[in-house]
Amino acid sequence: MSNVVPCYIGNEIYRKPAFGLNHPLNIVRHAAVLDLLQMLGWLDENSIRESQPATVDQLLEFHSRAYVRALQYANATGKVEPDVRERYQVGTFENPLFPGLFERASMTVGGSILSAELASRGHVVFHPTGGTHHGRADRASGFCYFNDPVFAVLTFLKEGSQSVLYVDLDAHHGDGVEDAFVDDGRVTTLSIHEAKRWPFSGTKSRPASGIYNLPVPQRINDSEFEFLMDEAVLPLVDKSAADALVLCCGADCLAGDPLSKMELSNVALWDAVDRLIDRGLPTVVLGGGGYNPWTVTRYWAGMWGRISGQTFPDRLPPEATEYLKAMECDLIDEDEIEEAWLTTLADSPYPGPVRDEIKSLIKQAEG
Repeated sequence: MSNVVPCYIGNEIYRKPAFGLNHPLNIVRHAAVLDLLQMLGWLDENSIRESQPATVDQLLEFHSRAYVRALQYANATGKVEPDVRERYQVGTFENPLFPGLFERASMTVGGSILSAELASRGHVVFHPTGGTHHGRADRASGFCYFNDPVFAVLTFLKEGSQSVLYVDLDAHHGDGVEDAFVDDGRVTTLSIHEAKRWPFSGTKSRPASGIYNLPVPQRINDSEFEFLMDEAVLPLVDKSAADALVLCCGADCLAGDPLSKMELSNVALWDAVDRLIDRGLPTVVLGGGGYNPWTVTRYWAGMWGRISGQTFPDRLPPEATEYLKAMECDLIDEDEIEEAWLTTLADSPYPGPVRDEIKSLIKQAEG
């Protein structure tokens, strides 16, 4: 990746509290990634860009006017009427109303628009606050109010791309993105996700519609993930006519995440993203899910390290370890916190046998 110009998209808005008590996303994620990168000396003013919120006109390129207005009104008044809650799925436990919701959600979309614009001009762009892949045109879904990956794809098309490939490595199926482009021949979607997990979609591939799904069994290991990259993902990239790439890199597929049962190391995922970026396409790398603040922070910080060509330390500096020790998460007991989550950036590999269930997915991906 020596020939690419790396760029990191961020904004201080993500330091503000969000989602409220008892929500899986009421943890430090994006601010922690920035803080850890600064402790490592891996960010400078030339590589970071500050995102701006998407305008209402931009949001309306995918989301319905009624939904955007409803979200604006709820944000302004601090309340959601029962009929609005039912229709738009806002103000629920899954998608709670909290101060600054509209600006935060709009900022995420604005970041993905900027990411695709910069990628079209020769950058490989990392936007870890993106990845809200469940959002629907007319409602919130799965902790996602808007769908920023859709806007990354749309922006690539606006910038002149003829064919965009969207690859989703989050533990949960990228249903919102798949459905957004199901009838658009310019976009191909591929999702590797845990089978039989919410939203319980993505069970089959439809190559004629540009849809590829690899629903993997629980406890997938690094060897199995590498097999899928070798036999399904990279061949699809290489045979496609794609001239731009959007990656959703949720951290909930990592071992130790409380909302999935996948067992991948961050190294396996970094390697996969390296290989995708090395295809030489304009590329946007987004974040996504991830509910273990220690594994999320290390994964996304290391992702930027790989993209920007940093030298990884064997052990984190003492100030980083103390920072990670101070983190909290209601979904993870104190005795479940592994020492490696506090002292190292890279996980130990999780190799294992490649099960027949994994091998059978190759034929499924072919339709």
